[in-house]
This record gives sequence, structure tokens and C-alpha cells, in this order.
Amino acid sequence: MVRNTKAFKEAVAQTLAELARRGVTLTPATVEDTIERNVQAVANQLRIQVRSAWRYFDASALADSLAQSVREFEDGTDEEVGQAPLPPQGNPELALILAGVPDALAQTGGDLYAVIINVAVNAWMAGHIHGEDGCQGCDGSRGPSGHDWEARMRTLTQMQPDITKWFDRDVWTSALNSTGFTVTRH
Repeated sequence: MVRNTKAFKEAVAQTLAELARRGVTLTPATVEDTIERNVQAVANQLRIQVRSAWRYFDASALADSLAQSVREFEDGTDEEVGQAPLPPQGNPELALILAGVPDALAQTGGDLYAVIINVAVNAWMAGHIHGEDGCQGCDGSRGPSGHDWEARMRTLTQMQPDITKWFDRDVWTSALNSTGFTVTRH
């Protein structure tokens, strides 16, 4: 019941204001989740009630921490976190995934969640297959046929010969709009 309190609502508002002063934009839901986790953690660690944990809340300090995390993510300076390899420029599989978004949006009747799941799963698999070529630990998991990433890219290129158009934001947006759906900010 942390979220139903006046203290929680004030903490969210203060933290969002502090983030705005730092030029950082996060969704209210992200801030709410972080505050709830932090307050619960303080209460559990100190073995006190949640309402007493609010005296340890500091919106400015939390905003500093969140802003630092955002900067590290944007700068890519957090080298301790393993990251999948980025596909090379003009990657045909990425082009196919991008090209599939407008069609998937039309097929699902505008169900953005279903489209995002489709893109995420396809990107995840593509990244894993690409990463296996350089992964010594993946040698035994490839099966008898293996995963020849270069052969896969040649096959995909044959399937979609005009892949470069999908890396043009205007072409992609036009294809998206032609489905009758648009993504707008309210």
C-alpha cells in the first residue's frame, strides 16, 4: 500500500521535478517503481514500518542516482554489463525486422504490444546467433548444422534485396502510416 499514500505521491512529484532540473526524462511509472522498491528496502533493512521509512527518502539524491544511471546507459560507459554485439551497418536481418513492423501492426489491428514482442524476440534471436560466432562457450550448443552467421546474412539478403530502404526513417514512417496506424505522443 506504499503507492496509495500522500507521501508516495509527493515523493514521485519531487523526484520528477528534480529529474527535470537535471534535464533527465523518465516515465512516472519508472520513478514510481524505483521509489517503491527503495522505500520497501529501507523499511525491510531497518526493520521499521514503511511509513517510518519515508524520513530517509531524499528526492534529490534519488534523482542524482537515476540521472547518473541514464548518463551511463547513454554513454555506454557501464562496461561491466555484458551487451550483445551490435549488428553491422546495413544488417539485412535488422532490415527485415524493421520492415516487418508495419505489416505486423496491420495484421494485429494496431496491437503495439504484440508488435513489440515480435520485434524483441526476433532481435533477441538475431543477436544471439550473431554473437555465437565469437562465443567460445556456445560451440557445443550449435547442433550439427551450427549457426553460420555469414551464410544466414547471405540468405536474408536474397530474401529482401532492397534492405537499405528500411534504414531510412522517412521510408519506415511512411510504411507505418500506410497501415492506417500511427504512433503519437499525448
